Amino acid sequence: MRFKTQKRRNPPTVIIVALIDVLMVVLIFLMVASTFKQHPALRLALPQSSQANTTSEAGDTLVVTIGKQPPHLFLGQLPITYEKLQSELVASAKRNARLRLAIRADAEAPFGEVVRVMDAAKEAGIKTVNAQTRTSGPR
Repeated sequence: MRFKTQKRRNPPTVIIVALIDVLMVVLIFLMVASTFKQHPALRLALPQSSQANTTSEAGDTLVVTIGKQPPHLFLGQLPITYEKLQSELVASAKRNARLRLAIRADAEAPFGEVVRVMDAAKEAGIKTVNAQTRTSGPR
């Protein structure tokens, strides 16, 4: 005697194997994409200053970084030659008359490179040239 009739089960409409494959691809994509963080191109040991100015307007400031090992000059994050830097400074000064130049030089960078950048800024007509430093702690 059978009182209960056994119902036939229908197979699930979502195929689990395909879902697992898609999730694995998404997981791999997220792992690979998260490892491409922006790392600084150059590590600097900025000189200390008790009078360091921390305020700057990024819109009117062009930052040139000078490293202690060749290539010495960087415009933003990209290495640049001295000649290309000169032409870039002239073009930027023509576009913006209130352009300021900020020099971030390593404490052990050749001083001659700093002077060359300052000369290029003067030739380009940039009136304000600042050196970026780190503030010294309380003594």
